[in-house]
Amino acid sequence: MTSNMWEYGHGQDDWANNRLVGYKVEAIDGNIGKIDETTAETGAQCVVVDTGPWIFGQKVMLPAGLIDRVDHDNEKVYVSADKDRVKNSPEFTDSSRTDDSYRQNLGDYYNSPRGTTR
Repeated sequence: MTSNMWEYGHGQDDWANNRLVGYKVEAIDGNIGKIDETTAETGAQCVVVDTGPWIFGQKVMLPAGLIDRVDHDNEKVYVSADKDRVKNSPEFTDSSRTDDSYRQNLGDYYNSPRGTTR
């Protein structure tokens, strides 16, 4: 995980032209879905993951700082969170993409030791 939850700590080429869209996302304990979109905005990088049937077709937003590594050969992104932590994260809606308070809440959630916010 990077020191800034909203910045990708590895090669920035991964964010160019939505290269990661369609990649599978692997949590510590298994697959959580596929990347539906990425945001490359400086200081606000994230991926939106379509969880498919795993969480009843919902989407989740993951700050780029959760990404441990990218495997381009197998089109997978590995994140430093388990499935329960992702499933219990603050609910994502279409308006969450640009909501500063949602981003703050989500960043606090993933930065907290137990994945909870105050």
